Amino acid sequence: MTAVLTIENLHQIFEQNTVNENHVLKGINLTIESGEFVTIIGGNGAGKSTLLNSIAGTLPTTTGKICLHGTDITKKSVTKRSKDISRVFQDPRMGTAVRLTVEENLALAMLRGQKRGFRSGVQKKDRAFFKEQLASLGLGLENRLQTEIGLLSGGQRQAITLLMATLQRPELILLDEHTAALDPKTSLTVMELTEKLITQQKLTAFMVTHDMEDAIRYGNRLIMLHQGNIVVDVSGTEKETLTVPQLMDLFHKNSGTELKDDQLLLV
Repeated sequence: MTAVLTIENLHQIFEQNTVNENHVLKGINLTIESGEFVTIIGGNGAGKSTLLNSIAGTLPTTTGKICLHGTDITKKSVTKRSKDISRVFQDPRMGTAVRLTVEENLALAMLRGQKRGFRSGVQKKDRAFFKEQLASLGLGLENRLQTEIGLLSGGQRQAITLLMATLQRPELILLDEHTAALDPKTSLTVMELTEKLITQQKLTAFMVTHDMEDAIRYGNRLIMLHQGNIVVDVSGTEKETLTVPQLMDLFHKNSGTELKDDQLLLV
């Protein structure tokens, strides 16, 4: 396999050299291969969001190196990274333009990584393509092309956001606890859709989750962070047969920290 993402000795220190200094990531080394669907979990303050934001470029790197397909992107802006890296946020409202219609949002998504000189109106050929893509979601959204996206439910918007993130196939898709704001039934629907899109397009994906069962159920590799370090990294058969108690045991063995309750990792 080919390395899509390589992270070398990544440190993230907030308010460095002050009394409030917080060393969040402590020398992360990580390689993600093409086609891997990586789930990442950890307790509050473990560094999950900081790692994701470092990859996306929304946080400048204190020290270390981040490469995409061997090219150093450590100092590249979010905009420059967006051509190759797409992202779905926890809040369904963050991935779409609320006052634009479904088809207008999809038209914007087609311009990912380009200069966005948005034109009013959607071309007929694009509309047919959008309708086909929405139909593949199986949610009836192909009949809502001209509906303002702000009028849809959170689950519907998150499904469309997922589609928008993959219309122009990304080198890497970042999923930032993207079902955390949804009710359990809708969350399951969006997760099944996530797995379907990633599998069909053979995407390389990096998903932060607050749920150990989801981290085990989905993807082919699981990473656990604790106090800014990777303490568990399992894949293949080991992950396929992993249970929550086994994951908790691995965490204890590798971190030296006893988990009294699995809720520690679900915050």
